[in-house]
Amino acid sequence: MAVLERLRSDHAPALLAFERENRGYFAASVPDRGDAYFTDFEERHQALLDEQETGEIHFHVLVGEDGEILGRFNLVDVVDGAAELGYRVAEKATGRGVATAGVREVCRLAREEYGLSRLTAVTTLDNDGSRAVLGRVGFGAVGSVTLDGQPGTSYELDLGDAVGRNAA
Repeated sequence: MAVLERLRSDHAPALLAFERENRGYFAASVPDRGDAYFTDFEERHQALLDEQETGEIHFHVLVGEDGEILGRFNLVDVVDGAAELGYRVAEKATGRGVATAGVREVCRLAREEYGLSRLTAVTTLDNDGSRAVLGRVGFGAVGSVTLDGQPGTSYELDLGDAVGRNAA
């Protein structure tokens, strides 16, 4: 059974392995992080942990029974009770409900632990998996966006309404 955990310093080795193992898979649907991300991983990881302490971001990892990272679920740009949700799941964990379960849990945390009332998310039109997850959890499409030159959709979830409570 996998568990969603708030990102900690001891997650670094497993998180780096997750990012390396899935780099090509992720790059097929979202912009590649670039070589510097991997070269400077330790420093970047610590900087994110430091920023997380300010409450402006909340990072989470989905950890499998063996300690392997199966996904990341992040809340960024936290301001005025709102945040943007971003997530990615290991290729080998897709199609098993892992993304939906992780997004539901981070929505619950957003409402109950972080006091947030609204989440937004964006995805490209060709990312059917992410679009399906957002729909299952209760996010509604609210507009069109362009992500790195690709057409996409922006989504929103009101964590205070009945849909948000049932979904999260």
